[in-house]
Amino acid sequence: MNIYSIIPARGGSKSIPQKNIRLLNGIPLINYSIKYSQNCSLISRTVVSTDSDKIAKIALNCGAEVPFMRPKDLAQDETQDYPVLIHALNVLEKMHKTQIDLIVLLRPTLFLQHHETS
Repeated sequence: MNIYSIIPARGGSKSIPQKNIRLLNGIPLINYSIKYSQNCSLISRTVVSTDSDKIAKIALNCGAEVPFMRPKDLAQDETQDYPVLIHALNVLEKMHKTQIDLIVLLRPTLFLQHHETS
């Protein structure tokens, strides 16, 4: 199966500015999702969907792919996951000329929530 993980990380968080790249134990938060994805042998590609050049640079440095920038209209406070995933799926299938069988959604902020409760 052709399995991609998509890590959505927009730059415009109002509650905690730049929360996706805030440091947790000295490591950018998004790096935890990237490494989790890369350590899963079933996942073919680890892709970050972002509208932020800063997040894209950090994601690339952490080993993820950032093959496109997310359009601003898909990076709003009210934007649901579904249109973000459909956008990523369409762009990636066209770019890689392949059919993606499964997308795994990995949110960078879930690792922060887990760390705060443990």
